[in-house]
Amino acid sequence: MSKTFKIEVDCANCANFVEDAAKKVTGVKELSISFMTQKMKVAFDEGVDQEAVMAEVLKVAKKVEPDFEIF
Repeated sequence: MSKTFKIEVDCANCANFVEDAAKKVTGVKELSISFMTQKMKVAFDEGVDQEAVMAEVLKVAKKVEPDFEIF
C-alpha cells in the first residue's frame, strides 16, 4: 500500500538527502520526494505498522534536515 503525504522541506538538495535516508527505514518499500510539489509518496512493506514507520521516517528526516515536516 502506498500513501502520499504533504511535507515541508526548504531546498531541493535537502529533499534529496532526506529521500536517500528515509528509503533505508525498515518497513519502507519505496519512497520518493517531490520538492516542487512538497509531497512525499511512500509504499510500505506488507503488514507493517504504517504509523510507526512514518514516525521513524520523520525521525531520520529530522536528523538530515531539522526543519523537515510531514503533515
